[in-house]
Amino acid sequence: QVPLVESGGGLVQAGGSLRLSCAASGRTFSTYYMGWFRQAPGTEREFVAYINWSGGTTSYADSVKGRFTISRDNAKNTVYLQMNSRKPEVTAVYYCAAGVRSGRVGVRGTYDYWGQGTQVTASA
Repeated sequence: QVPLVESGGGLVQAGGSLRLSCAASGRTFSTYYMGWFRQAPGTEREFVAYINWSGGTTSYADSVKGRFTISRDNAKNTVYLQMNSRKPEVTAVYYCAAGVRSGRVGVRGTYDYWGQGTQVTASA
């Protein structure tokens, strides 16, 4: 098990910024790849961003590319999602996830462990 706890959610305006954090417990954090997903009301959970174990490889959904940045600090067992919103953002619950198995990084089923989510609300 890899307990994951997200934090940093809140209101975000167009043109504003927000940084989400996901803290993991355990000594094996650096062996996991990490992802961020989001789920808006009434929709499926969708992929947002991925980062490999070392931080050397990242991948983003087209909808956030150029605006969001995923990063990690293995010494702190934490992964981050920097959100710079140049347009109105989606109100959604953001989840971080961890995995070790080979698979498509944008697919929810590839990940083994999930946090409880943090709410991000778009503010007009």
